[in-house]
Amino acid sequence: MLILQNISYTHPNKDLLFSNINLTVNNHEKTALIGNNGAGKSTLLKIIAKELQPSNGQISVEAEPYFVPQVFGQFNHLTIAEALKIDKKLNALKKILDGSTNEENFNLLNDDWAIEERCNDALQYWQLTDLDLSLKMEALSGGQKTKVFLAGISIHQPELVLLDEPSNHLDIASRQLLYDFIQSTKSSLIAISHDRKLLNLLNTVCELSEHGIKVYGGNYDFYKEQMQIENNALSQEIQSKEKALRKAKEKERGTLERQQRLDNRGKGKQEKAGVARIMMNTLRNNAENSTSKLKSVHAEKIGGISQNLQELRSSLPDIDKMKFGFDNSALHKGKVLVTATNINFSYNTQPLWKDNLNFQITSGERIALKGQNGSGKATLIKLILGEIELQTGTIYRADNKAVYIDQDYSLLDNKLKVYEQAQQFNVSALQEHEIKIRLNRFLFTKDDWDKSCSALSGGERMRLLLCYLTINSKSPDIIIFDEPTNNLDIQNVEILTTAINEYQGTLIVVSHDETFLEQINIERTIEL
Repeated sequence: MLILQNISYTHPNKDLLFSNINLTVNNHEKTALIGNNGAGKSTLLKIIAKELQPSNGQISVEAEPYFVPQVFGQFNHLTIAEALKIDKKLNALKKILDGSTNEENFNLLNDDWAIEERCNDALQYWQLTDLDLSLKMEALSGGQKTKVFLAGISIHQPELVLLDEPSNHLDIASRQLLYDFIQSTKSSLIAISHDRKLLNLLNTVCELSEHGIKVYGGNYDFYKEQMQIENNALSQEIQSKEKALRKAKEKERGTLERQQRLDNRGKGKQEKAGVARIMMNTLRNNAENSTSKLKSVHAEKIGGISQNLQELRSSLPDIDKMKFGFDNSALHKGKVLVTATNINFSYNTQPLWKDNLNFQITSGERIALKGQNGSGKATLIKLILGEIELQTGTIYRADNKAVYIDQDYSLLDNKLKVYEQAQQFNVSALQEHEIKIRLNRFLFTKDDWDKSCSALSGGERMRLLLCYLTINSKSPDIIIFDEPTNNLDIQNVEILTTAINEYQGTLIVVSHDETFLEQINIERTIEL
């Protein structure tokens, strides 16, 4: 069992990340930890894993947690065995089997005679049998590094497993292995993920925000249903406050107009009656004071409603605050954009694809480009864009405007600030205020305009590129996305999904996220 009590964390620069976090995870419970980018999910997981110390609070954990991190660069200088912390035990076993009777080796092995067998079984399950445990981590791909640490779970057999975006670098086949493991394991799990298929395998959802942790007793679909109910109630409350604000303003206007008429009528009567000037001034001052008090009462009431309304609107999910407004592609639906006939590409005279490829892409289609890591998806994208030349076959490309958005959103210039980057995209000579309106639509307020692009999170980089697509005079005819959800939290995946579904042009997507592909209405697949 894991118990967190009043956990707080303050960054070294003294900025408070979160405070008063309370959470209990029972034995065999499988828990999702979700929240917006920057909420502190990875930090909280590192605190549970004892890689970071909390600023305040207490942690009670019955078993040593096993942590699968999101980033692996810190392990590059280590061998696979060293990264998994099994090198000393395996070395001791080897020496004992070679005839050593050194007591230190027996102490290191600690009667774990099955360690080598568990290593072999784990590597076999995760399809890593071609890897030697003495191989350096730097020689592995991102997906292989992830699977090495996932294999470590079966080797160490921990009671508590912490997973930080475990499916990020995995292809579809490896993701299925992960899903099967999650369903079958008896270990307690806490997983950070934007993979909604994975989240639906977990039986509790914990949402981390600036208000603490809120626990939902069900999987991700259940959480979404509850959030929809809460958001509907919030929307109704906002509508009610907007109505109250209109009524308050109408009442203020009516009251002040009535007061003005009474004051004017009284002034007219006083003039006819020949009231002395000094008395007239006194009466006028009294009338002005009375009107001023009325204004003050109404202003206070309107101000209170406005403040309340502003607070309610700020509680809306970001996706409900955004406006996309994409123009349509200039091409008519069904126009042939690309025709590939018996194409192939060779590296070192070795053909990339076993069979030559034949396909056609027409305007308005939604296509998923699938294949295991190393199957040549990136090469095919370059061929479609005309960035490299064919070596076998022919490819026809109609005149079109295409945009390629890679995993790192490298269309953005890290040396520029947000507003400067928007201006760089401004090929249609929009006025300054129009650029700023579009930035606001994508949640970049005045405070963000001077922020460096290098400091933007994955979700912010994605939103800035979506903004770029609206700044251009016409939307591109083709948008190609390469693993667009990899660095996004769930909320930003939903923003991207909504934006893509508003786009009417041709879409080609490389993604291992089956839920995402389903929700953006992919029509067909090119399989490599």
